[in-house]
Amino acid sequence: MTNEAGNTPEECNGVCEGCPSAQQCDSDKKDPKAKGLPPKAEIDVDHVILVLSGKGGVGKSTVAVNLSFALSAQGYNVGVLDLDIHGPNIPKMLGLEGQHLAAMGKKIQPLRVTGNLSVVSMAFLLPSISTPVIWRGPMKMSAISQFLNDVDWGHLDYLVVDLPPGTGDEALSIVQLAPNVRGAVIVTTPQEVATMDAMKAAKFVEQLNIPVLGIVENMSGMICPHCGGEVDLFGKGGGKKIAEDLKVPFLGAIPLDIEMRKAGDEGRPFIIRRGDSPTWKSVDAVMTELIRVVEG
Repeated sequence: MTNEAGNTPEECNGVCEGCPSAQQCDSDKKDPKAKGLPPKAEIDVDHVILVLSGKGGVGKSTVAVNLSFALSAQGYNVGVLDLDIHGPNIPKMLGLEGQHLAAMGKKIQPLRVTGNLSVVSMAFLLPSISTPVIWRGPMKMSAISQFLNDVDWGHLDYLVVDLPPGTGDEALSIVQLAPNVRGAVIVTTPQEVATMDAMKAAKFVEQLNIPVLGIVENMSGMICPHCGGEVDLFGKGGGKKIAEDLKVPFLGAIPLDIEMRKAGDEGRPFIIRRGDSPTWKSVDAVMTELIRVVEG
């Protein structure tokens, strides 16, 4: 929208007195459609939880998968939306690698993991697991809109969204398109090069008026497979420190464990195991705390 001088509201620098277009400019500010923002998706979901990080390789998908299973184990209807379009790992971690989506009528059917847990990923639309996705921003936004609007999710209590690293197109698009965004979980590893970027991710969601549900410190120490001792491979305490700096909940720390790596590679989420290992107890404690924060 421009005024009679051909200026946009931003170019007017707030000097509106006496401008014949002032009333229309005010209307544009109040109406998001006037700025070209897309409408919210028509998906029946109570809570959307974003899982993101400032950088890759910190275990964000691992947290998303285990959170989804923890929620579904409590009887909730849960969807997992893998929005790491260029590097989708959720199908591998759920044991669904190589499967494809199908349509029924006008709706795409998500793949069922359990009776109350379903998943959609870009990987399910690719001809092979090695096919790259070479897209710019508009294509990504269109795909995200379809994943929300054109998938037969049914009623969801929770939609857990696994986002790629950083604060780019995918994160912005899901915030614009998804209704009922409950908040974001920030995943980091303890060292400063990771916590610096995790802080940026937290500031990003805060600027979008989305609450930070909490910080998860992944790979917090390593459990030795031989002696069971703990080694601070990447350090410890970095995630807790930024949670304190941001004044948001610290959801807990998960150690680096070869069994957790195996679980992801084998498509068997770690949380569904039952045992008395320190790592399992840590994962269970983090997921319990996160569910408490979400439902609080």
